[in-house]
Amino acid sequence: MPKRENSNAAACDPAARAEGPAQRRRGPVAPLLSAVLAAALAVLAVFYFNRLATEAPPSSKRVADAPRAAAGRGFNFVLLPGPRPVPEIRFADGKGRPLTLANFRGKMVLLNVWATWCPPCRKEMPTLDRLQAKLGGQDFDVVAVSIDQGDSGLSLVQEFFREIGVKRLRAYVDATGEAARRLGSIGLPVTLLINREGREIGRLLGAAEWDGPEAVALVERYLDRARASGVGS
Repeated sequence: MPKRENSNAAACDPAARAEGPAQRRRGPVAPLLSAVLAAALAVLAVFYFNRLATEAPPSSKRVADAPRAAAGRGFNFVLLPGPRPVPEIRFADGKGRPLTLANFRGKMVLLNVWATWCPPCRKEMPTLDRLQAKLGGQDFDVVAVSIDQGDSGLSLVQEFFREIGVKRLRAYVDATGEAARRLGSIGLPVTLLINREGREIGRLLGAAEWDGPEAVALVERYLDRARASGVGS
């Protein structure tokens, strides 16, 4: 039986760009290096998002507007002081059709950038599938974009989806592997909540239980706000 990857790492380095099990067999030093890298990414993530969160002026209602559960244990979603533009990323669907986030304009999107070689990404994917099953539809979509590179990227994603029994998510692949870098992420997975006007509300670095009460409450709150106002929230 093949050995499973350590799924407890906080985040993966998007620059690693491994493409499959063969690339992950690197001898006894690899697990130690991976652990050190994961710890370093976790420290950097805390510093980066703490700095991001403190950019809001003292009078900001950013914290008051957020669901209390969003700051709860294990769900470290960071809301921005206000919605901001999202850099353009390009990817393709399961039939090879080119897409950008503009194709989803008009609905709220939970954009997840991940890779099949990233253990935390693999761990959280079933929860994203269940979130899509619960809330996905005309107003909301989970868009999981893999940065698996090369001609085998799509087949790796499809194989993994079959392996874990994904039912609702669609396969999207950025074969250039540039999505995480363009979004300014220091690790994988990274997940952005994007409003109906295509602007980022906030993000979370690392794996999360996206079908848990904290995540569902966060998404539902912004969905309700958007429906009530008739515009992006």
